Amino acid sequence: MREARFYTTSADYVYQDLRHHIITKQLQPGQRLPEVSIAVQMGVSRTPVREALRRLASEGLVTIIPNSGARLACPSQKEMENAYILREHLECLAIRLAAERITERQLRRLEDSVLEEERAFHEKNLELYLEVNENFHRTIAESSGNRILAEYVENILARTNVYIVFYDPFYNIETNPSIPQHRAIIAALAERSPEKAEALMREHLRFSMEDLQPPKEAEEF
Repeated sequence: MREARFYTTSADYVYQDLRHHIITKQLQPGQRLPEVSIAVQMGVSRTPVREALRRLASEGLVTIIPNSGARLACPSQKEMENAYILREHLECLAIRLAAERITERQLRRLEDSVLEEERAFHEKNLELYLEVNENFHRTIAESSGNRILAEYVENILARTNVYIVFYDPFYNIETNPSIPQHRAIIAALAERSPEKAEALMREHLRFSMEDLQPPKEAEEF
């Protein structure tokens, strides 16, 4: 376990440690997170634990149930499908606009993101991978020139990142198809082809959704 002295506050220490355990899949969806046990294990009071859990809940990683306590989130198949339907509509609109408006500087940012994405995957660093993957999609949304649309895309990215944390087979695969898919998207944007860029984005997002592997008990009926 990492030392508390590396962090600015006890709450930050607890937050970073729990988040690390979640990202590296040492904790399972739906698992209880009892404040007292965490406080004892980490050598802190319950107050920073409570603060850390609230912060994780704001990111969608933890669910806090009144009079019951905190659990790791457990997104259902239906929830993910609904989120990806919305994400597909938003990002396909964004990339059509971006194909007509994207600058050379923004294209270079996308290329840099893919290089960082390759490094993160090679190092099996899911936290870095999520960051650069989000940067890739956010750059496209910003390139649309529609600030409100870009904000909606950023919000849905935060939600779907939670699904990747819990259900993506990141640590168990040797190749990542998202990387060549991202390169194809960049090429379509460089060609200024809205139709091609939209088709590639739609295919990419549907593949990403299909790649998630939720357990049966996470499904809603």
